Amino acid sequence: MSPELIRLIAQATADTLLMVAVAAGIGTLIGLPLGVFLATSKRGELFAAPAVNAVLGMLVNATRSTPFIILVVAIIPFTRLLAGTSIGTNAAMVPLTVAAAPFIARLIEGAIREVDQGLVEAARAMGASPLQIVRKVLVPEALPAITLGLTLAIVSLIGFSAMVGAVGGGGLGDLGIRYGYQRFMPDVMAVVVAVLIVLVQTVQSIGDRLAGHLNKRLRHA
Repeated sequence: MSPELIRLIAQATADTLLMVAVAAGIGTLIGLPLGVFLATSKRGELFAAPAVNAVLGMLVNATRSTPFIILVVAIIPFTRLLAGTSIGTNAAMVPLTVAAAPFIARLIEGAIREVDQGLVEAARAMGASPLQIVRKVLVPEALPAITLGLTLAIVSLIGFSAMVGAVGGGGLGDLGIRYGYQRFMPDVMAVVVAVLIVLVQTVQSIGDRLAGHLNKRLRHA
């Protein structure tokens, strides 16, 4: 493999990491409060607002049920508005973030709902406000599950970032299609797949270890 190809693979790997990091970061900033609200806003819950919960739930479901490649094409005007272009690494961050936020919200909602309701009732009996219950009971108790959920989201984003290469999104997917498929260079395709596998394995291992550490800390607290 030539030095030029090695340089392209290194650049594509950096672009993929940047896309995934930005999408995961912004997606978490949006998905975390949204997920907490979805988990606590049904009738009789901490922030009871069943109508708002139903509308937000439908929006989240609609976004999640749209195939990612269709989502990328459907929001091209929005992508151009934010990034100034619909191709390249910066443009790919927009659909990745739009796909990540509702996915993370559902993962957070599921993690929060797994917390023992008895802890919430005990906090209520001690006079804690809804916000205090969220900050001091729900989120800390759900932290290991939230960590595993975010790990799953990042792994999914790595796969999505490769998919967005099919429409000129940049990164490893774009490199694999342009060189591995269109220029019939199977060695490049093999390296791209190997790098993606290493990235996924690394993220999963870090997430598992972090969740295990948080779980042990909670048990010994």
